[in-house]
Amino acid sequence: MYVTIKQAAIHVTQSGQGDDALLLHGVPDSAAIWAPVMAGIEQHYRCHAPDLPGFYRSDIPQDFQFNLDHYADFIDQLVTALELKTPLTLVMHDWGGLFGMLWACKYPHKVKRIVGGDFPFHPTYRWHAWARVWRTPILGELSMALMNWPLFKWELKRSSRQLDEADIRATYESKVTQKRMRDTVLKLYRSADTEKFSAWLAKQSALAAKTPIDLIWGAEDVYVSSAQADNIQHSSLQVVPDCGHWPPLETPEVYIRTLLNESIETSSQPGAT
Repeated sequence: MYVTIKQAAIHVTQSGQGDDALLLHGVPDSAAIWAPVMAGIEQHYRCHAPDLPGFYRSDIPQDFQFNLDHYADFIDQLVTALELKTPLTLVMHDWGGLFGMLWACKYPHKVKRIVGGDFPFHPTYRWHAWARVWRTPILGELSMALMNWPLFKWELKRSSRQLDEADIRATYESKVTQKRMRDTVLKLYRSADTEKFSAWLAKQSALAAKTPIDLIWGAEDVYVSSAQADNIQHSSLQVVPDCGHWPPLETPEVYIRTLLNESIETSSQPGAT
């Protein structure tokens, strides 16, 4: 289905029954990343997974601003447009973690529980190599123009060995090849100087004092080390062995069992700094 926000059509995949859960994807994904998780929880949650602005099937709202504060406001506009019952369960990964955490910090009364991981939210974080390229004018545009299928496949297999090639190809062919999406990715990364997270730390601390934050992190995440999870005040942390940057696709059962409040054995091995 689609909802309209500031004259932009935002695609939202919905399924299930029960309390509302909002699932937010990252780069270079779409709502499709949550399909395995949604299949496992839809008997207990009414799931709503949007394509974020400028990604895959979603347009970019008029006057959309690429800054942290506005990302929080966009999620709030989406929650209102979908008429979701709050407080809700927030599930998030990668850049969806930034969108979601910013919204939760700004509107803490609308969040009942947070589950997710593999995203930065602290000024000590330093962007990974690809992000530094994308944050650099001209160089970022050149890298996007040269991003072909062999390079994309190699990079995702390097970062997450368990990813299925069919999932990688689907992401490349239907999403990464879109110029609008490539431009959106560049703007996102250029908007997020990590020093800007400093202004949100007190709000994140206040959020954590009242809201359960259950983090799930790939032990082999080459983009955001699990050491960064320690900079997010969390209720629990599961560092999943033999898992890279994409736990929702690599080990969706960890998300499912966490959301259903079931136990799962994971390693507590620290991430590399």
